[in-house]
Amino acid sequence: MKIFRTLGLAALTLSMCATAGAQGLPKAQTPEEVGFSAARLKKLSERINEGVKAGELPGAVVLIARNGKVVMHEAYGFRDKDARAPMKTDSIFRIASMTKPIVAVATLMLMEEGKLSLADPVSKYIPAFADTKVAVKKKNDDGTEEIVQEPQKRQMTVQDLMRHTSGLTYGSAESPNKVKQSYADMKVMVPDQTNAEMAEKLAKLALLYQPGTHWEYSMAIDVLGRLVEVASGLSLDKFIEERITKPLKMADSGFDAAPEKKDRAARPQKEGKKNEVPVIPDITLKTVWKSGGGGMVSTSADYARFAQMLANGGQLDGVRLLSRKSVELMTSNHLPPDIIMGDDMGAFEALEPSARMGQGFGLTVAVRTDAGRNPLPGSVGDYYWGGAYGTYFWEDPHEHLYVIFMMQSQTARLPYRYLMRDMVYQALTGN
Repeated sequence: MKIFRTLGLAALTLSMCATAGAQGLPKAQTPEEVGFSAARLKKLSERINEGVKAGELPGAVVLIARNGKVVMHEAYGFRDKDARAPMKTDSIFRIASMTKPIVAVATLMLMEEGKLSLADPVSKYIPAFADTKVAVKKKNDDGTEEIVQEPQKRQMTVQDLMRHTSGLTYGSAESPNKVKQSYADMKVMVPDQTNAEMAEKLAKLALLYQPGTHWEYSMAIDVLGRLVEVASGLSLDKFIEERITKPLKMADSGFDAAPEKKDRAARPQKEGKKNEVPVIPDITLKTVWKSGGGGMVSTSADYARFAQMLANGGQLDGVRLLSRKSVELMTSNHLPPDIIMGDDMGAFEALEPSARMGQGFGLTVAVRTDAGRNPLPGSVGDYYWGGAYGTYFWEDPHEHLYVIFMMQSQTARLPYRYLMRDMVYQALTGN
């Protein structure tokens, strides 16, 4: 992927944006109150407006908070470009893999209740995984190669699921890799299945790697969602609603939005080489499958409440979901020093959680481990993740800062994650 940094565009004066504090979170009186420059934040707004005018993205919402106060909450461009409907700060987005950290919190809550341990084998909760085999290449005497299956050298654990070292992968019908093809053939991501059915399908397929040996972004958090169901006795959506989103007052977050909220949906525009609208499910679409790896919807303000809970060490407004130590565990690097990046993981570019990029991976979030190495600004200990449909967040505990970026675009997602890092930190001028 080629990453562009600037297109040399003239500033766009059209700014369909509104500024407001996130629901229930205090707002800074001025950016300078918490160490930001108002003039420099304006550069960020101008650059996003340039992108809207140039057709890089249809619209976006940006929320920046520092020291527990919202510094900036603005909407840009269009919620629905075809309808010329302006983006608003309460627009609802499909957040895809930004679902994963929420499922991690659910898992850690069950850990704190003694209902599971991260050291447990996954097969303790989903027995079918005890017999799952690993696909390995075998070189024959005549020099040819074939794929054979061997037993797991050790059982995948709950920790392996959470840090993407389980040996699972994502499927692709176009991939030359037979394991990834098998996921497509088995239809492991169809919407009309339960989490139990999805997990049973995966357990019958070969793992791509031996557990614990490779970092391979995967359906592991979908399996984790099923594990939450088994350990809690509740469906994943009910557990998240009753134990996380309701207590945190995340009223617009769930696996779908109510029909009356349909006109708040952020929609993608035509993009890519074929100039087509990417397939992003409508926010009101109800499916049987509640994907722990990517099924939720949310708003910038709702996700800010989740981020503030983590920033506060597991609690918000008198509601404690996790202990401080559990949040530390979630946001620490869990990758062993001899971990190998999966064959296709270079596609993450500067976001790859590798030592060469100065990064590791915690429990569903990437973690910066070294100063330098990575081309993007940040601090040692910052952590982040994003979704395939364009959403992104990061928290920087050293700077007492978090950022929520919401858009619905697949082609612009990586460039704008880079852009957001650059433009937010250039505006941070004070302590």
